[in-house]
Amino acid sequence: MQNETTKIAILVAIATLVFLLMPVFLILYIRSYTRHKKNHFLEKQNMQQKFESEMLQTRVEVQDQTMQSIATELHDNVGQLLSLTTLTLNSINLNDGEKAKKKIDNSLALVNKSIKELRELAKLLHGEQLVENGIGHAIDQEINWLNKAGSYELKINNQLIDLQITSPNKDLIILRLLQEIINNIIKHAQATDIQIDSHLANNILHLRVAENGIGFNPEEIKSKKSGMGLNSIYKRIEMINGKLILNSTPGEGTSISIEVPYP
Repeated sequence: MQNETTKIAILVAIATLVFLLMPVFLILYIRSYTRHKKNHFLEKQNMQQKFESEMLQTRVEVQDQTMQSIATELHDNVGQLLSLTTLTLNSINLNDGEKAKKKIDNSLALVNKSIKELRELAKLLHGEQLVENGIGHAIDQEINWLNKAGSYELKINNQLIDLQITSPNKDLIILRLLQEIINNIIKHAQATDIQIDSHLANNILHLRVAENGIGFNPEEIKSKKSGMGLNSIYKRIEMINGKLILNSTPGEGTSISIEVPYP
């Protein structure tokens, strides 16, 4: 009988202990869950802030690149056209009517060409709108400016011109990636031929830029993720869950392929 009483007392003690400890465990669990949820929220908030900061930086860099293109175009193209117009007009001899008419006609043609170039510059000033018109048009605009340099043999296959879907944030980053790649080619590659291909397949946007320049050792670049602006390129690719494929051989040129889930 005493054994039964002892067992009952032990069971009651255990049940009481469990009953008392359950709220403690429950409180600890709630605190842990709340802390985890708060940390998760802060982490998401920090990620969003970093993304917005990076997007702002990308916009600034795109605008800066735009301003550089405009400055170069004004100096090298429009400025020369207007200077040539001035020289032509100053050389007109009104006593020779036939030659004067030809020079006036030539001057008018130069002025019309200058106006056309200025209209193109006005479009470039609205870089954000260009992206809103689609990544295909943005790529086409960059190709046009590269073509005006006259330094490269270009082979272009841009299948994104008529793309009906857009993703403004991704489009802006993809445009900036293309600008960085082109800048690297101009500064470092010593290339004469450039090939640019872009298309959309199975909800993946593909952009490939290849050139026949001096090339480099890609393993060193991949391990360091630095040099030639590639650190920035890798970082932005990760932002939009993309993938970069880099192939290069010293003396045989370089190709960079970008694959981005789209839209």
